[in-house]
Amino acid sequence: MTKQLPDIVATATREVYRNRWMRVREDTIRRRDGSSGIYGVVEKDDFVVVVPVEEDGSIHLVQQFRYPVGARYWEFCQGMWGGPDADPAEAAAHELAEETGLLADKLVECGRAFTAYGTMRQGFRVFLATGLTPGPARPEIEEQDLISRRFARAEVERMLREGEITDSITLAAWTMLSLRGML
Repeated sequence: MTKQLPDIVATATREVYRNRWMRVREDTIRRRDGSSGIYGVVEKDDFVVVVPVEEDGSIHLVQQFRYPVGARYWEFCQGMWGGPDADPAEAAAHELAEETGLLADKLVECGRAFTAYGTMRQGFRVFLATGLTPGPARPEIEEQDLISRRFARAEVERMLREGEITDSITLAAWTMLSLRGML
């Protein structure tokens, strides 16, 4: 049996930037055919996405200013909490309470996906939150402009259909839950 060469091998790596949320590195690589190149990789911790659904089927979304694209958008609760070793279910409960003030009787992990695996290795886990109890939101300083609002399911579907919701993570979570019959 012939041993197959790996598709790409890193021959060198250098860190080009780091802050408390991310690291950017540039790898010198060799492809299977022997040709060389470079790859830029963004390293960020995985995060959670929480889809809060009320008994009547209505859904909570949050809106905040997203600096890289210079605009406000509606999306599901999302965030990193506790670093790479944090329990994803605890992170989901924390993000839900922090951004919306909601506490969930039940959090069900529904799946995992990658954010943009062409440039980063960050993934996310999707949680369905039900049995919701309202309380005070506790946004972080970076989220001080965050708005939380409850929408009828038909309105969320309209927003998705008409391109009003453009966040790829929200679209992926909605698709995951819809295809699994969880919404």
